[in-house]
Amino acid sequence: MIISVASGKGGTGKTTVALNLAFSLTNVQLMDCDVEEPNLHLFLAPQERRTIPVCISVPQVDETQCTHRGKCAEICQFNAIAVVKDQVLIFPEICHGCGGCTLLCPVQAIQETPREIGYIQEGNYNGLSFVQGVLNVGEPMPTPIIRQEKELINKDKTVILDCSPGTSCPVIEGVRGSGFCLLVTENTPFGLNDLELAVEMVKALGIPRGVFINQEDLGDGKLREYCQREKIPILGGLPHDRRIAEVYSRGGIVVEELPEYRDLFLALFQKIQGIVFSWSQDGLERTL
Repeated sequence: MIISVASGKGGTGKTTVALNLAFSLTNVQLMDCDVEEPNLHLFLAPQERRTIPVCISVPQVDETQCTHRGKCAEICQFNAIAVVKDQVLIFPEICHGCGGCTLLCPVQAIQETPREIGYIQEGNYNGLSFVQGVLNVGEPMPTPIIRQEKELINKDKTVILDCSPGTSCPVIEGVRGSGFCLLVTENTPFGLNDLELAVEMVKALGIPRGVFINQEDLGDGKLREYCQREKIPILGGLPHDRRIAEVYSRGGIVVEELPEYRDLFLALFQKIQGIVFSWSQDGLERTL
């Protein structure tokens, strides 16, 4: 099972839930897909096995063959190529590596060369398989790293993906292809607003989903009313417990220092299993 953990906004406790869910189970692969600001390694200090560079292909023009017609600049939607008089200017930092310029060059004067934009680290921590992607500082495109990171998914394990906050392209890339998306939110007006956006994103991807409420004993009942109205199951929540904040602030793992919370995350996983099974059965019935 591949479980993506996402949230409509930052600071809802998404990483806390992903981390402690992983530590409540066995035979788990935990992946940090928040490549712009990965932080799971701060809690794990994993033993690194290998580092894999991530590159995109950027154009390189052979000026001896180029006729300077400007087709490459016309096709580029990101203004990474400009043809000025008898010179072709390439801005690799904003190139998205789509390959359109190479494909449409009428004289085949463009070749592609790799440019490193980040890397992937693979390791383990006390038997837990851990993978994280890291985007180099100043780079604008996290999605190629997330895409390559997910190629390391071990289908023999329960996989938990800690995705970026929000509903932008990196989040969609992280959630895409997972068997279930757990949306972590907080019981506030901001939490509700951003949860609504996240729900619409997951609906568009056609992935079964559920909600986990952090500090569920605070706030009003509007978030629960929304979930009931939209028929989104609330699968659990963490109370406003100062001890949890203290454990998190010093880089600890809640289910290890406060073992009474382990059953909560085990119950969460069992509920997710039930929903995924129901979705698969419904899909099978529709097929038949």
